[in-house]
Amino acid sequence: MAPTLDITHIGTATAILNINGVTFLTDPFFSPAGTSWDLGAFSVKVTDNPALRLDQLPIIDAVLLSHEDHPDNLDELGRQLLDGRRVFTTVDGSKKLAPRPAVHGMKPWEEIESRIGGKSFKIIATPTQHAPGAECTGFIVTGEDFGHGRDGLPNAIYFTGDTVYIEELNSIADRFHVVAAVMNLGNAHVPISADPNVPPLQVTMGGKDGAKLFRALKADVLIPMHYESWGHFTQFGVELRQAFEDEGISDKICWLKGGEKVTVL
Repeated sequence: MAPTLDITHIGTATAILNINGVTFLTDPFFSPAGTSWDLGAFSVKVTDNPALRLDQLPIIDAVLLSHEDHPDNLDELGRQLLDGRRVFTTVDGSKKLAPRPAVHGMKPWEEIESRIGGKSFKIIATPTQHAPGAECTGFIVTGEDFGHGRDGLPNAIYFTGDTVYIEELNSIADRFHVVAAVMNLGNAHVPISADPNVPPLQVTMGGKDGAKLFRALKADVLIPMHYESWGHFTQFGVELRQAFEDEGISDKICWLKGGEKVTVL
């Protein structure tokens, strides 16, 4: 027994994960191309339209929100999806999104058992290292009907959220058999100083880091997201494909197509 997984990529870190017939949405972002945000030290602008608009979405059962304070992971349009819907996010994020009673703030490694779309799931928050002074989380999704895989471990689906590679994530492989790892990549860098001599800070993984984590997880398949549409990304599709080829994992990659349902499992 293993979970089924279909993914429809909408843009950046936004995708519909249909897991055993239940629809999860990651990091809701739906702003059109050309929309920009002033973040103080720098500004960001999206260059591509989302593959689906809000009115084109299926019914969404729950939202996996890695962080609410960066517009490329949650914009003004995406916030509309949080009202009256079960949302899993950071502790700080849940406070900022109050008074929505169905928003669950989670600390790293915290577990929540929840009935979603008529089925039982366990959501586990995973640690990240993203922007300084800001909370972010990844998620492991598993459940009673996911079955077991390598070494008898529970099968699970992993969404990294925005993070660089950190060794703490390697321990996931001790607790779960990751059948699919959905990774936010792009090798994103952001300026941390007005001084041109201070290099920008890496805030998401690139292809080499993603491959390193993939091997550490002992996962079955890697699904790349979050590598297009923004100027602070430094690795796009071409660069990622080359990185995965150099790392010898090209045959383990499942590429997504904007707006099209891709069967992963």
